[in-house]
Amino acid sequence: MPDTARILIIDDDRAFRVGTGALLTDEGYEVDAAPSGDSGLEKLRGGEFDMVLLDLRMEGRTGLSVLEELRGAGNDVPVLMLTGFATVDSAVAALKLGADDYLTKPCNNALLRSKIKAILARREPVLGAGASRIVGTGQKMREVKRAIARVAPTESTVLLRGATGTGKELIARALHEESPRRSRPYLAVNCSALAEGLLESELFGHARGAFTGAVQERKGMFEEAHQGTIFLDEIGDVSPAMQAKLLRVVQEREVVRVGTARPVQVDVRVIAATHRDLEAMVEEGTFRKDLYFRLKVFQIRVPELKDRAEDVPALVGAALARWNERVEPHRRVTGISDDAVEVMQAYDWPGNVRELMTAVEYACIVCEGGRILAHHLPEELRETVAAGMGASSNGNGNGHANGDARRGDPRAAEPARRYVAPDAEAERESIVQALEEADGNRTKAAAALGMGRTTLWQKLKEYGL
Repeated sequence: MPDTARILIIDDDRAFRVGTGALLTDEGYEVDAAPSGDSGLEKLRGGEFDMVLLDLRMEGRTGLSVLEELRGAGNDVPVLMLTGFATVDSAVAALKLGADDYLTKPCNNALLRSKIKAILARREPVLGAGASRIVGTGQKMREVKRAIARVAPTESTVLLRGATGTGKELIARALHEESPRRSRPYLAVNCSALAEGLLESELFGHARGAFTGAVQERKGMFEEAHQGTIFLDEIGDVSPAMQAKLLRVVQEREVVRVGTARPVQVDVRVIAATHRDLEAMVEEGTFRKDLYFRLKVFQIRVPELKDRAEDVPALVGAALARWNERVEPHRRVTGISDDAVEVMQAYDWPGNVRELMTAVEYACIVCEGGRILAHHLPEELRETVAAGMGASSNGNGNGHANGDARRGDPRAAEPARRYVAPDAEAERESIVQALEEADGNRTKAAAALGMGRTTLWQKLKEYGL
């Protein structure tokens, strides 16, 4: 169970919200709070949480009403019900509506921590080696891993949605390796990389003499992947004619080789991926509606790297490990500085994970072994971050110049303030105050607020600081 789980407290008792929020923040969780059932539902609709602590009896909408609406909308977020009015009937009602567990108030802190950890652990996906290569323990990637765990054992077609470079092919391979077809072939093709005629021959095969150069009969990828999996990357780039042929495969489980009229039965699981807006293409008439519905049986949306900055350190670690495996011992890199990681977390990564891997490789070359420092990162990356974050660092670049000079300041020895997520306006003011006291040093500001550096980076972006 990762300690970066996001927990929402819905309770009309302010003292409980503040006290429990402080307790869970000290445990390493990210905490938000709502004083009523309606405001809690609004937060749940506007963001993603790993767990909800929900009071049973509140003024206005009750906890049971909130839980009923959540489950009715298909939201399966784990819910721990809390109440000072415990009855057998209310416990049974909450569990029947889909609560994960039930606890009476006042809560024993040790028991509360134990219940939360147990519920989160139960909700974590059980994945094998196929998904172990997917790096990321943040909330968004945990959702992706949960989706893999749900759909991989089935025969259902899967559509992966996400920008270029987010790792869709890695997820497709994990779906295959976590499936009952894992011992059978897995073949992948980038549909946008081949001309239409060549793509048709590659996918469906051809008869001898079907076209110039076809000197012998050849099976296509669908036949070669029989009883296995085929991954069709950039499915949104194929022509209408090719879409019709793919529909036949997905729908009828048969292919027709180029130059023949005889159908060949195939047993293949299809995983497709695209960065395009297929819904808009359907409306425009450039993508077949029937194929769209056949492909979107189960969709997994792969987040962009800019939306999961908390995973940057782990991705950097994976990139360094890959570099060290490929080079001579004297060129191996021993690590990366906190400053360099912070710069990388502040960058938006338009090229996503693929761009990050390239940036780390560049830094490994430049640092010539030893440790990667911020100035080893690609110049464009550093300049983009400096331009975007200059205002919030009071002109100190990455925000550490004055911070280092202030190490003797007695305020540096003061204990960190305990952070409890307040309303947005108060939170913004707290962050501004902490940054001013730290002379723009984000590491010190985060420590003073009692939040992680990653959380602070995200809050700075959220509030435009």
